[in-house]
Amino acid sequence: MMNFRYFLSATLFAGLCSAADAQPQNPPPAENSRQATSLLTSWGAEVTPEKVHPEYPRPTLVRSEWLNLNGLWDFKSGQKEDKELKKEEFRRKILVPFPPQSALSGVRQPAERCIYRRTLTIPQDWDENCLLILHFGASDWETTVFVNGQSVGEHRGGYDSFSFDITRFIRRKEVNELTVHVSDPAQKGNQPRGRQSSAPAGVWYTDSTGLWQTVWLEPVPPYYIRSLQIHTDTDTGTAVVQVDANASGRELTLSAEAFDGEKSVAKVFGGCDGPMLLRLPQTEVKTWSPDSPHLYQVRVRLLYKDTPIDKIGSYFAFRKIEKTKDENGHPCIRLNGKRLFLMGVIDQGFYPDGLYTAPADGACRMDIRVVKTLGFNAIRKYQKIEPERWYFWCDRLGILVWQDMPAGDNKTPESQRQFRTELQRLIQSRQHHPSIICWTIFNEGAGQHNTEEYIDLVRKLDSSRLVCGASGWADNKGGDVNVSHKFPEPEMPAADADRAAVIGSFGGLTLVPPPEHAWTQNTWGFQHVADSEMLVKRFEAMHGELRKMIQTQNLCGAFFRQLTDTEGECNGLMTYDRKLLKIPPEMFEAMNRAAIKTGGTERDDKVDKVK
Repeated sequence: MMNFRYFLSATLFAGLCSAADAQPQNPPPAENSRQATSLLTSWGAEVTPEKVHPEYPRPTLVRSEWLNLNGLWDFKSGQKEDKELKKEEFRRKILVPFPPQSALSGVRQPAERCIYRRTLTIPQDWDENCLLILHFGASDWETTVFVNGQSVGEHRGGYDSFSFDITRFIRRKEVNELTVHVSDPAQKGNQPRGRQSSAPAGVWYTDSTGLWQTVWLEPVPPYYIRSLQIHTDTDTGTAVVQVDANASGRELTLSAEAFDGEKSVAKVFGGCDGPMLLRLPQTEVKTWSPDSPHLYQVRVRLLYKDTPIDKIGSYFAFRKIEKTKDENGHPCIRLNGKRLFLMGVIDQGFYPDGLYTAPADGACRMDIRVVKTLGFNAIRKYQKIEPERWYFWCDRLGILVWQDMPAGDNKTPESQRQFRTELQRLIQSRQHHPSIICWTIFNEGAGQHNTEEYIDLVRKLDSSRLVCGASGWADNKGGDVNVSHKFPEPEMPAADADRAAVIGSFGGLTLVPPPEHAWTQNTWGFQHVADSEMLVKRFEAMHGELRKMIQTQNLCGAFFRQLTDTEGECNGLMTYDRKLLKIPPEMFEAMNRAAIKTGGTERDDKVDKVK
């Protein structure tokens, strides 16, 4: 029998993990925790108010000057109907950006309504003429922001970033007060929320109210670059750079320059009212793939005559994903012209100490590196939208992403409009990332409505990726892929002459972890196994079934459930605290790589030999 405890961080995570495998410290005290145990990751054990997500949060549009507002804020919570809430004094502290339900927040208490408060002083070395933009990575769900007692704006949505120009509300040489009000009805409402619940059980996990991504302040010049989109064409070696600047109709121009490492490979100048075209020589074009995740750096400048008044850094990649027909007329998926088999894993994106918020950037990086170490080439980001830095690590490390739109109930016309709005924001805010290859609109029928209309909408917003209208059993015959879900054994989707066949979820094999690595002793799963040896045998049998489906039924991809245990659901390949791996990594890597080869490059090689 394989010893479950053998597969410790010493055998796999050394060299993957940036944080030391420190012994957990005492977490902040709990007042009303639904968590049965105090479970920390190694990164969570190192979090302090002075050391909490210090990285620049927006890797696709980078400036050198910024002020991180993460850390301890004043905090109070109450029910939405509490009319006296605003008159209470702040009696508590919360560690932003961790949601109040999480251990790392220091609150560990359910919250439907939150009020945050902190003071800030503008750095003396910032230009007195600059504008001051206040950014929120994400806040769940309805947010109102005040500066020095004046309302500066509102936002509805739990996953997308938003910002406000607070210049006229700030006293530059004084201490300023920033107050943020957030309400989140969780499952009482119809809004997109994925798998969050205020009554977690089974496949529903603890909700995350309020500020759950980095809050930051940025100085920008009076005329500045507001956003950037780069769309590449691998066949022509061109990159269309679309800049949104508040400089239309003025005597300002733009320049964009692409770099391959330190080498400049393309440069273009243009006006502020249209796109610019970067054209690389065909000899310079290097494509992005999981085996070679090549990224080009780009520098964009806003110019007055020849003087830069704003400059930002970003990156892009040449990557082409498409659904085509193979030599026998069967649908298949191709990456950069080569047949691709997706051997993926489902990732819920929850952490025992931060819930929706990773305890540190290194935790995100390690999760993705473990996925690659286990031989997968894809992640299905299940019912959650991550901060931009998570996608940055997918881009940089080389993993394909099958991105879900988080589900909502969508029972009313208003909630359906909100779903549509947040779906549009997802695509507009994340389409910069080459790692994302497919958008999934609905999962297993949850909140499903007007599917064909949404498929058309997504294709209009982004024609460069695949679209999955419905993953699971509520198939409307639309989109680029036909997706089945079955547990534990994989099940081939119904035959379809026009759509690629993908198994969107299978597995769910449950090996209960030792108590010190479990969220709760009340665990569950789709099918329990006794030990690691039995777990490996079941994996081997499932992989055998996958290879048969690849060879005889043209299966194009499969996603195993799941990467980590998530609260009481113990179907993970890793424990929830990311400290134990349940299977031998070398054996699992070999099985996954064999499936990728059988369904991808090996089939292409056979076609080449026939030709």
